[in-house]
Amino acid sequence: GEFGVVLPQGIRHIVERLPDILEDHENALPGSLRQLMQRLMEHFKELDRQVVELEREIQQWHRSNEDSCRLAEIPGVGPLTATALVASVGDAKNFSNGRQMAAWLGLVPRQHSSGGKPTLLGISKRGDGYLRTLLIHGARSMVRVVESKTDPSADWLKGLLARRHTNVAVVAQANKTARIAWALLAHGTKFRPDYTPDVTVA
Repeated sequence: GEFGVVLPQGIRHIVERLPDILEDHENALPGSLRQLMQRLMEHFKELDRQVVELEREIQQWHRSNEDSCRLAEIPGVGPLTATALVASVGDAKNFSNGRQMAAWLGLVPRQHSSGGKPTLLGISKRGDGYLRTLLIHGARSMVRVVESKTDPSADWLKGLLARRHTNVAVVAQANKTARIAWALLAHGTKFRPDYTPDVTVA
């Protein structure tokens, strides 16, 4: 900005416009700054190449892993989240139930009990922050398109959005996704969008 060169925010604008700026010898950029920016640009291109290569490897691993493919059938879970879950969770039977795995991910509210009355606080944010972030991003994508869906899971999310703040609903959906993932991994089953749990009346 000090040399009269201003770009909009975002990596895409830098990639698209920086080469022309560096080649423009009529602007006031000093030669040393041009060289530095050129080096940074080359470094960025190399990092971008490595990201593409790693994404290709993740896709190959995902397609060759049965558990990962089954997890990717869950709405809001793509290959990146599925592979990360399979790699990090290992044997899902180490968790007694889906709530334990959700708690391990930091997606279960902390509790404070007094006089026999439990009070739910904010989510703990303990556990695996990377996996939690992936699940929350997936849940946020579900919230954006939920109005166009008609399955039972979408009806549950719509009802939650009607009475709670969007961010609360997003975390609740991420929690639910983690529990579904545990069920698929622990029992070796496939995702069923029309599934409704059996309710036993005592």
